[in-house]
Amino acid sequence: MRVLIAPDCFGGTLTAREAASAMAAGWRSAKPADELVLRPLADGGPGFVDVLHASLGGTVHSVSVTGPLGTPVTARWLEHDGTAYIESAEACGLHLVPAGMRPEVCETVTTRGVGELIRAAWHLDTIVVGLGGSATTDGGAGLFEILDDLEPAGASPGSSLSTTTDSSGSPAGSYPQASQPAGAPPGSSVSARSDSSGPRAKSYPQLIAASDVENPLLGPHGAARTFGPQKGASREAVERLEAKLAAMDRLKAVQDVPGAGAAGGLGAALLSLGATIESGAGLVREKTRLDDALNGADLAVTGEGSFDWQSLRGKLVTAVAQGAARKGIPCIVLAGQVSVGRREAASAGVQAAYSVSEHAGSTERSLNAPRETLEALAAHVARQWST
Repeated sequence: MRVLIAPDCFGGTLTAREAASAMAAGWRSAKPADELVLRPLADGGPGFVDVLHASLGGTVHSVSVTGPLGTPVTARWLEHDGTAYIESAEACGLHLVPAGMRPEVCETVTTRGVGELIRAAWHLDTIVVGLGGSATTDGGAGLFEILDDLEPAGASPGSSLSTTTDSSGSPAGSYPQASQPAGAPPGSSVSARSDSSGPRAKSYPQLIAASDVENPLLGPHGAARTFGPQKGASREAVERLEAKLAAMDRLKAVQDVPGAGAAGGLGAALLSLGATIESGAGLVREKTRLDDALNGADLAVTGEGSFDWQSLRGKLVTAVAQGAARKGIPCIVLAGQVSVGRREAASAGVQAAYSVSEHAGSTERSLNAPRETLEALAAHVARQWST
């Protein structure tokens, strides 16, 4: 039996590579004759750079940037074939903020470091920013602090473009403010590289936001109210964050675009600068040639830390399940915790979902021994599914 093992990371316990390795070890212990194909994946959140580097090659650069708490952190980005792949969580990830500090800093953490990563790659043609796993809900305010001062790629050192305008009245060579109506489809934002109303002095890199969710900026499914509590925000703090995001004029035109709420509104910030938005899971699926790996497979096994309702809205497990369904291959999920019902899972193309914590007997035990308990679950599942 040929089994494709293609998980995302498991929260802060296992990287995608570690999760794939644990699943494979458990599966082999139960069914040593099976052929296993490992494809650790990511959807724009943690692991984005590692997964793409493993598949594409290229050069990984490490730079010191401003972390979410304002102190320096070392962050990496990948350069491959004229494109930069940036993982926002490297600069503003939730893992960079100690759990005990999150309630007190959730309203002040910054995306400035993401802007600094983009600045490091400014000379390239295309910059892809993976969104997900952030500690921030600043609507990209920190990012704007850096990008608002940048000149077009190739501009003369020290040249100032902010005082000149093109025929549309916008600063010549600057990123235009997005002008499409709220709710416009992803990808319909104003191009960052040209303006039909007049030529620009220099080109900016093409920006692509690789989102791990489809949430808008505001409202009950927005950045603050959906993800704020996960980042330590109290009910009162959530409402203050919501009000702050709603007051950011430069985000108003894109606030309803799916993915605008990704990474605490970082998606909206990039959209407002003319970026196009893509599914992070879809992009990784293409770059890692997941569909090729599915050819000839008898079963697809994917997974993540928590298989919940958010998993069904642009997350990686859904991309794997949809790809498997197109090939007529069953897909199962191994997750730290499972809260998706069978009908909901089936509608997403998932035949069955298994919980590590349930199999281990408790969430505490699964968190204390994440690799061992995932291995044990994989062995258990292999006995059920392998012929």
